[in-house]
Amino acid sequence: MQFRHLRYFVKVVEAGSFSRAAAEIHVAQPALSQQIGELEERLGIALLERSSRGVRPTAAGEIVFCEATEIVRQLEQLPGIVRSSSGDVEGIVNFGMTVAIAGALAGPAVAACKKALPKVTLKFSDGDSDLLQARIEAQTLDLAVVFEDHFVPNFSRHPLYRQRLYLVTRERLAECRGTISLEQVAKLPLVLPPLPKHRRIVIDRAFAEAKLTPNIIAETDAALSELSAVRSGVGSSIFNAGTFENVYPGAFAEPLLIEPPIFLTCSLVSSGDFPLTHAGEAVKNVLIRFMKDQIAGNTRPGTELIA
Repeated sequence: MQFRHLRYFVKVVEAGSFSRAAAEIHVAQPALSQQIGELEERLGIALLERSSRGVRPTAAGEIVFCEATEIVRQLEQLPGIVRSSSGDVEGIVNFGMTVAIAGALAGPAVAACKKALPKVTLKFSDGDSDLLQARIEAQTLDLAVVFEDHFVPNFSRHPLYRQRLYLVTRERLAECRGTISLEQVAKLPLVLPPLPKHRRIVIDRAFAEAKLTPNIIAETDAALSELSAVRSGVGSSIFNAGTFENVYPGAFAEPLLIEPPIFLTCSLVSSGDFPLTHAGEAVKNVLIRFMKDQIAGNTRPGTELIA
C-alpha cells in the first residue's frame, strides 16, 4: 500500500465521484480508478459503492476514510512541522468560520493570519456551526470559529464572546424600535433550522421557558437558504448575527434584539483528541486576537466579550 492510494481514496470520497476527484487532483480518471482498485485489492474488500450518480463509501470504506484522512493530514503536515522547529512557522492549517459571521470577517481573518504567518498555508471553509464541528471530529478541519450552546467534552475550545439572537424580517415592523418581545415573535411565521441544531435548541428552550408556542412554518438546515426564505417573504427568522450586508445587501429590515435575551456563545474550537500542530497553534493565537479585537471595536448591541 502506498501513500498515493490513501490520498486518492480520500479525494474520491470527498468529491463523491471519480470524475470530480480526477479534475481536482489533475490525474486521469482511468489511472485514478486503477489506483483505487489496487487499494481495494490489497485490503481484500470493496471500499466504494459505484452508481450512475457517483460513489459513496461502503461500511469498510467509511472506516478506511477516517483512518486515511488522519494519515494524509499528518503526512502533509510533516514538512512544515520539521521546518517550523528551526525557523519561521510553516505548515498547512484547515480552519473554518460559521457562515453567520464569515461574510463580514472571513476575508480580514485570513489577511490577519497571512500577515502574521506568511509561511503558513491556509485552507478556509465556511458553513453551519454544527457542520464545522462535525468536520473537526472527522479531522478534515483543524479549528473553527462556531456558535454553540452546550459544551461537549470532545472539543478543545476558547470562548470568545456571547451573541444575542435577533429577529430578522424582510419588512420593518412598525410597532418595534430596536427590540421585540418573545411574545410578539411567537405570533409571526418563522423559518428556523431543525433540531438538533444549536440555534434551534436555544430558541425552543426560550419559548418553552416563556410558555409560548412558536409559529414555525418551515425548516432548513442551511443558513443561506433560511435567509433566502426570509428575503422572499416566506417568514421571519431568529438569527445569531446583527447584519447581513455582506450576504444580501439591503435585503432586510433592521434586525431586532429579542427580549428577554437569547444567547449563543462564539468559540474557537479544535479537536479534544488530537493536538494542533505548531502552525495550528500559531493560527489559533492569531484568530483569538483578531476576533477579540473585532468584537471590542464593534459598537453594535448584542455582543458581550468573554474575558
